[in-house]
Amino acid sequence: MTLFEKIIAREIPADIVYEDDQVAAFHDANPQAPTHVLVVPKKPIPRIGDATSDDKELLGHLLLKAAEVASKIGLSKDGYRLVLNHGPHAGESVPHLHCHILGGRAMQWPPG
Repeated sequence: MTLFEKIIAREIPADIVYEDDQVAAFHDANPQAPTHVLVVPKKPIPRIGDATSDDKELLGHLLLKAAEVASKIGLSKDGYRLVLNHGPHAGESVPHLHCHILGGRAMQWPPG
């Protein structure tokens, strides 16, 4: 089981801000911005490049829920960044697809 599967199964504690039958959203344990929440599909897909056309509804749900969670936690007014990492060079540390919601400060471009 990945770290995220253990969080979803409540084997590891996390500050969960949203959950439904397809995704869970919780604060990142190692935040990279004042507000840093992860939205994780309950289906274990290692990374975006491993998703298939069978996952298109889940991927749409993931992004729509990320926007909903961002609004719920107060990031819509000033803005936020959504990030999906694929592989170690992109910063992926848990091989389970997840969307980062980053906000609470101005973001730089290009990202590091």
